[in-house]
Amino acid sequence: MIVCVSTECFPELPLSKAMERLAELEFTAVEIDVHEDGGHLTPAQVAADPEAAIAACSDLQRLRPVAISFSAPETPELYDRFTACCRLAKSLGIVTIVVDASELGTPFNGEIERLRKFVAIASGLGAIVGVKTTAGRMTQDAETTASLCRNVPGLGVTLDPSHFIFGQKKQASWEQILKYVCHVHLRDTKPEAFQVRIGQGDVEYGKLVAQLQRVGYKRSLCAHLPPIEGIDQIGELRKMRLLLESLL
Repeated sequence: MIVCVSTECFPELPLSKAMERLAELEFTAVEIDVHEDGGHLTPAQVAADPEAAIAACSDLQRLRPVAISFSAPETPELYDRFTACCRLAKSLGIVTIVVDASELGTPFNGEIERLRKFVAIASGLGAIVGVKTTAGRMTQDAETTASLCRNVPGLGVTLDPSHFIFGQKKQASWEQILKYVCHVHLRDTKPEAFQVRIGQGDVEYGKLVAQLQRVGYKRSLCAHLPPIEGIDQIGELRKMRLLLESLL
């Protein structure tokens, strides 16, 4: 396993400056966010000018790109934009593409069809799709997520433990989806607060790493800490890096 970090940790900075700051914190691998509502690259920009998108990612500050997080609205351009992001990933040597699941209430068969399209596009360009576990979406519980993976051959999971802790009286289990995990997002979380300072929440990092090792997981553990007002972001990211490195 390797430790990486998301560019979403510095949403207020231009992408090149975010990369520079993350390298200064001694991270060695990075997940690049490509979100329609993000502050860095957007899927529309990547599709409209692929060469400019590659150029924007060219100054990686010695960081190894290991994943792209893709988020875009359900529009007629969705799959064209996803294809463009997969091509960007291929040009950067990235294998893992993180995508959101549809919101709760979406017909199950419709979600299967949508994810099959993503997987077909990604696999044709040498990438793996990891649908993210998220509260309020179809992947909010492990049973449904596992069912999606069984019905969409080649689909992986981006495990975000925070969504199994926040708002829960008892931490939900993610045991049955461990074999599908291809990427992991991490922060610290309490049942009453989605993100808290590192060490003040209920995420059992050591137990999680042991679970992943048991199923032969060898990919990334990604620090995914958006800034919290009044909290030293640099200090939090440094603590997270040191904590994860100590477990590997």
